[in-house]
Amino acid sequence: MYQILTKKELNPTVTQMEIHAPLVANKALPGQFIILRVDQDGERIPLTVAGCDKTRGAVKIIFQIVGSTTAKLNQKNEGEYIQDFVGPLGKATETEGIKKVCIVGGGVGCAIALPVAEEFHKLGADVTSIIGFRNKDLLILEDEFKACSDKMVVVTDDGSYARQGNVTMPLKEMLESGEKFDMIITIGPLIMMKFVVLTAKQFDVPVTVSMNPIMIDGTGMCGGCRLTLNQDGKKVTKFACVDGPDFNGYEVDFDEAMSRGRTYFDFERHAYEETCNLFKKAEGGNK
Repeated sequence: MYQILTKKELNPTVTQMEIHAPLVANKALPGQFIILRVDQDGERIPLTVAGCDKTRGAVKIIFQIVGSTTAKLNQKNEGEYIQDFVGPLGKATETEGIKKVCIVGGGVGCAIALPVAEEFHKLGADVTSIIGFRNKDLLILEDEFKACSDKMVVVTDDGSYARQGNVTMPLKEMLESGEKFDMIITIGPLIMMKFVVLTAKQFDVPVTVSMNPIMIDGTGMCGGCRLTLNQDGKKVTKFACVDGPDFNGYEVDFDEAMSRGRTYFDFERHAYEETCNLFKKAEGGNK
């Protein structure tokens, strides 16, 4: 059993927790993930490591409440326990030789992007961060990105905070003005990453994408995170959880990945609603 040390609401649908898991905290690197189960009968879900405190043996996770398991996890409070917490898994983000990097994060993907930005900052690289959200209410981790970025831009789709637009707009402006990056690393919704790659391609800048959004069980056995890479004119099948989660953005078939990602949407939504109804009934019975 693993104790929840802290719990914090980042916005109405995103929660941050610190879990006491010393062995994971001692080894986890930016870009890696863990697999957890809320209770003995719960499903396994992968969540990216959002930070570690080795002294306290704490591993930070940030999750969006979108399905039944994340809804159950969000019902847990500080001092309570979750059943399993396994990791670190996956390959860490490559940092060697990168002196100037642009981190592009979207929505809850910023939780994955932050430890990557912090690692590059710690290594002495020049870090530019571009983070985007649908609106002001969904903004997360702004101060944390400011602390590890030499330059930072925030955008919102509706203009309710900072600059109106999407993340590709400031990225394109920077590249058009002659800004040079050794690497662009983007983490967020698949459609966002697709257009970041298309933007970078116009300027021949390398792009790493994190395919965390398509992972399901974190072992490769379910096949849900299967993706197609186009390598030297050949189609190659990889698994985000086993072979990634980071990949060369120019090689990823985003259209296929997005199509597969919509397969279980209705099922997940139904499971989430059933779980929420159970919580409501339980709360009603306790009154």
